[in-house]
Amino acid sequence: MKRFIFPSTLWLCVLFVCVIGSAAQARDLPDFTQLVKQAAPGVVNISTSRTVERRGVSPLHGFDGQDIPEIFRHFFGDRFGDRVPAPQGDERNHQQERQSLGSGFVISEDGYILTNAHVVAEADEVLVRFNDRRELTAEIIGSDSQTDIALLKVDADDLPTLELGDSDGIEVGAWVAAIGSPFGFDHSVTAGIISATNRTLPRDAYVPFIQTDVAINPGNSGGPLFNLDGEVIGINSQIFTRSGGFMGLSFAIPINVAMDVADQLRDEGRVDRGWLGVMIQPVSRDLAESFGMQKPGGALIADLDPEGPAAQGGLQAGDVILEVDGQQVERSSALPRLIGRVAPTDEVTLLLMRDGREMTQNVTLGSWPDSKQGKRQTPDETASQTRLGVTVSSIDDALLERLNIDGGVAVREVKPQSVAARAGIRPGDILVSVDHQGVSSASELARAVEDLPADRAIPLRLYRDGRSLFVALRVE
Repeated sequence: MKRFIFPSTLWLCVLFVCVIGSAAQARDLPDFTQLVKQAAPGVVNISTSRTVERRGVSPLHGFDGQDIPEIFRHFFGDRFGDRVPAPQGDERNHQQERQSLGSGFVISEDGYILTNAHVVAEADEVLVRFNDRRELTAEIIGSDSQTDIALLKVDADDLPTLELGDSDGIEVGAWVAAIGSPFGFDHSVTAGIISATNRTLPRDAYVPFIQTDVAINPGNSGGPLFNLDGEVIGINSQIFTRSGGFMGLSFAIPINVAMDVADQLRDEGRVDRGWLGVMIQPVSRDLAESFGMQKPGGALIADLDPEGPAAQGGLQAGDVILEVDGQQVERSSALPRLIGRVAPTDEVTLLLMRDGREMTQNVTLGSWPDSKQGKRQTPDETASQTRLGVTVSSIDDALLERLNIDGGVAVREVKPQSVAARAGIRPGDILVSVDHQGVSSASELARAVEDLPADRAIPLRLYRDGRSLFVALRVE
């Protein structure tokens, strides 16, 4: 049997193709060198300090950490006095200075700088260090904890500024880069891609975060996120981590959101947001069926402030908000963002689903007031509702007034594996309506449940922990 031997010219051709392929692949990868040269001067390091009262003495007996090299101090922070109590008879009050590090960037030649609100929170002094090693003390013009944006001002002119992009036009998969000071290492550059847009994080209802896989660590907070054109499209703000460091999930505030906040902070020193005065919840598949919707979507109004704009504008509990001024509300989490970007006293046009029909309603927004919460009291007069599998009791008028509801019955017990248990009803809930029919007594509840069709999702409204919500109920 003869062996087949590749001619040497064929081996050269294969090698040439591999080299050409590798070179083409290298050309497809982005080069950030020019971006960094252009943008680095406008990125700053921000350090803050504040004085706090501490009680007791250091367990290290006079060792205050000043001898620790700077590179290792982030492992220790302010914990020197936290682990061991002070000896008896030697307790005393003393002051301790706490420091933090973050990033920021210049948005105007006359000294305005953007960063995160949590970077400068409670700071007594804010020091800004530039790429040319200049250090200037900054004034906090204003900060907004809802969006985690802070606006600073330094006394300087002709500062290098960054070009701002349009975060509404970004796409998943696009290359991005970040410049910041992770762990105090000034002007570190990392790169990656946009992993997702319009992300909602807990306690951040007003920010549609940009998710990236750019390496972000403590100290990057407040720094810019760039597109390949060198434009700022976001402010690096948060990471998802179980270790305290980067795990491939980082989140940036879109620059359009940040600049809207910054403009208000510069002009007014505070941020005013539109307020609708509703309590909302997501629309599940069963709830969508119960409301006559083709598919889940929108924001379900579970309750309204009776003095709020929504109630005054004719909205009702059980309405599903599908659009705000023509912008679709795909998920309930999108509603606060859309309403929050509208100025108070402005009118919005809402597309609603009510009683299985779409309708439009115009509402004039208000300003965000202080939140109110109701408290429960123990009801009396119990009765059983066997079809649901619950024991309920009546509620006195004083409690109804405190809860700001027109009527309802309190749930005392829920039978395991019952219809109510499968729907998520709990002891302590107050049942307000069944299939949009109000109930104010056990007998009214019995009549409402008796007429319900079997094997079809029915909306049931209840009051729980000071808030109203809907659940989908399927009776047997």
